[in-house]
Amino acid sequence: MSAQNEEKRQVGVAAADRVRSGMALGLGSGSTVYFFLQELGRRISQGLDVTGIPTSDRTAALAREFRIPLTSFDEHQELDLAVDGADEVDPNLNLIKGHGGALLREKIIASAARQLVIVVDSTKLGPALGTNMTLPVEVLPFACRLAQKRLSGLGAEPTLRETDGKPFLTDNGNWILDCALQPVADPARLETDINAIPGVMENGLFIGLASEVIVARSGSIEVLVSSRQIGP
Repeated sequence: MSAQNEEKRQVGVAAADRVRSGMALGLGSGSTVYFFLQELGRRISQGLDVTGIPTSDRTAALAREFRIPLTSFDEHQELDLAVDGADEVDPNLNLIKGHGGALLREKIIASAARQLVIVVDSTKLGPALGTNMTLPVEVLPFACRLAQKRLSGLGAEPTLRETDGKPFLTDNGNWILDCALQPVADPARLETDINAIPGVMENGLFIGLASEVIVARSGSIEVLVSSRQIGP
């Protein structure tokens, strides 16, 4: 295992330490969360009793591979804990997410969880959101050009995400606009302004949702804790 993957494994194990029997979990997406799911499956095989709601079709497939029981919002409208990754984290533990394409379901699950634990490596930490990463915005295909124009009016530079020359499709059948930004001074205001655009389903700004960020840094684990009261 590479040094980077070993760090991701350590972070995944640290996140699994937050899980207790009887919990309903939100199961995130991404390469770091993979190791959390793997460890969670190992603990389930030893008697841990939990269920989870996946944030993506890919996560659902991994959960089945690791024999993690799945549930839905029909059964659990509130989650005890969600574990997910992030593309960028600012000093207030606000996040940019969605480069894997699952931001809409990730936002729903994060908002339904009593606690959201984020697992990242230290390269994802930055002084302000938008410093190093573009902001994904999920849009209805019908309204894509309108959304592009409105996003440009907010100071973003939107580019349609493509795969093999065709628009990338989310699990919800929508498209994603990846928006280049200047460092964001007021991410909460920007989140509200973007979601007010007709045709925007959700954007990748996760503001005030993370309770902890577990960071892999040079072979050690650092835990950043939010001072905010976190809840659904």
